[in-house]
Amino acid sequence: MALVPNKKGGTRPILSALETSAMTHVADAYPMPSVALGRPSVSDRLYMGYEDIDVVPPELYTKLDVKRGLRNADGSGVLVGLTTISNVHGYNKTPEGVVPDEGDLIYRGYHIAELIDNAQAEDRFGYEECAYLLMTGSLPTQPQLDDFRARIDSRRQLPEGFLHIFPRTTYSQNIMNVLQRATLLLYSFDPTPDDTSATHEIDVALSLLGRWPRTAAVAHEAAVASATGTKLRVPPAREGFSMAETLLDVLRGDQGFTHDEAMLLDVMLMLHAEHGGGNNSTFTTRVLSSSGTDAYSAYAAAIGSLKGPKHGGANAKVTAMVEDAAEGISDWSSEDQVADYLTRIVNGQAFDGSGLIYGLGHAVYTLSDPRAVIIKKYARKLAEAKGRTDKLQLLENIEKLGPEVMRDVKGTKKPLCANIDLYTGFVYSMLGIPADMYTALFAMARLAGWCAHRMEELYGAGRIIRPAYNSVLNDVTYVPMKDRR
Repeated sequence: MALVPNKKGGTRPILSALETSAMTHVADAYPMPSVALGRPSVSDRLYMGYEDIDVVPPELYTKLDVKRGLRNADGSGVLVGLTTISNVHGYNKTPEGVVPDEGDLIYRGYHIAELIDNAQAEDRFGYEECAYLLMTGSLPTQPQLDDFRARIDSRRQLPEGFLHIFPRTTYSQNIMNVLQRATLLLYSFDPTPDDTSATHEIDVALSLLGRWPRTAAVAHEAAVASATGTKLRVPPAREGFSMAETLLDVLRGDQGFTHDEAMLLDVMLMLHAEHGGGNNSTFTTRVLSSSGTDAYSAYAAAIGSLKGPKHGGANAKVTAMVEDAAEGISDWSSEDQVADYLTRIVNGQAFDGSGLIYGLGHAVYTLSDPRAVIIKKYARKLAEAKGRTDKLQLLENIEKLGPEVMRDVKGTKKPLCANIDLYTGFVYSMLGIPADMYTALFAMARLAGWCAHRMEELYGAGRIIRPAYNSVLNDVTYVPMKDRR
């Protein structure tokens, strides 16, 4: 390992390709079966048989009262548990049905806007306070917060030898996959990885809060080094930084960052820290935790869920759509031009042809997503400082006109509001964060919520999650091999 000077007078370690597996790639010499053996007609049933057996007639779901996606017929979620961690509010249930309402997000009884506004008013970072609140159920005193941050700091360094067997990222399609494998690798360095005592559970969560930022940053730096033919630069581990400062430090390196930039990222982390037990990645955490498996396995599975384009990976779709809109609309302030572009999207004539306006709509929120409302307010200050208010106006026009277009063109009756994903990419781009890191940052923030729900599942519910599926199989007669056609 060599050391190189940085602009701040310190040094930064670099690794050669031989010093870390992150810079190596061994292609699989054995192609997939459909490539190696082709697709002759004898394999049609194997590859296409799902069309006959896996697509259940939609009317059967209604007839048998099956809750697809664990959703009731009115779109509300099926109640599968109780929680004291948070409340995601977007509608009221009445005898007449679901009544849309303004959105709200509450952590342990505190409204998210209250938590963010107070931290910002005092010009201090609030993510760690939120994480402590979620994990313990109460706001920390200053000594408790200092102790909490010191414990995270104590785990900034990656284990000795970790980088030499670090999951390679050079040819990986997604950093989330690297973060998953790195999390499972950390299991191997833990002397008691299957310990599910409260002390060990908290220790694992603190360790990952400390180590995930550099882990993901090394994955990103390895990809950059491979693409540019340079050596991998390993971001230094710094103590005393907040999560927001740590992330900007490892991603921006010698460029540095401003206090305002770190404060805006802190807002994003607070908004992403928790979102109820029913969201896909948190429910994944609870499902695995209910089996009694180790923390590393549960969190790695949650990362895999969050990666999905219907969940945390949605921000990538929104970002791509907004960039396409920016190129296709000559005047971003023109509502007519924006409405025309959105109409073409809904008609399948623009962007990806799906007919979807990404960044609009939510499983719970109806009239408003409080996270989108909050981040737009705080993003405006930085947008003005960086001369990006024109892009912000484009996003606001999409937010304003999108629901109207969906109603007029597609006949959508369900209330649609902008969700946080509409603004996430814009905020991160202003902060100079690489696009491949967007969902990874989401995971780092959400870890606090995942930990809280895992603890609640381990020590509260205490019963393995095992929902039922209604079988619609028909009885068939066994046919001997010689008689099959």
